[in-house]
Amino acid sequence: MFDHVGFGVSNLAESKAFFLKALEPLRVSLVMEGAYGVGIGQNNKPSLWLHQTQGPTAPLHIAFAAASRAEVDAFYKAALAAGGIDNGAPGLRPHYHPNYYGAFVIGPDGHNVEAVCHKPKA
Repeated sequence: MFDHVGFGVSNLAESKAFFLKALEPLRVSLVMEGAYGVGIGQNNKPSLWLHQTQGPTAPLHIAFAAASRAEVDAFYKAALAAGGIDNGAPGLRPHYHPNYYGAFVIGPDGHNVEAVCHKPKA
């Protein structure tokens, strides 16, 4: 349903570095950058926009689609290495549905960042 989403962050350089490193296993990269902030995404299309804000930021829950469970695992490892705080190790969440495999970290500004794969185990 969404084409892209954007939100303000308290430290643009820190958030840019975090999201690029954490989402690298999902083939996400920097697409655009300028006075308006940064756009990151896949296949040269910005899907996530970050911009500097002066006011307080409200923590968000944002989930990124992973092509495989291995990508979820790699996201979790990369996000922790980028400074994220564990908020749920990779694993099944059958209370959502039987094949919901996700991992959660708390990133800059307290955002709950998730990678999720909905496919059955290969």
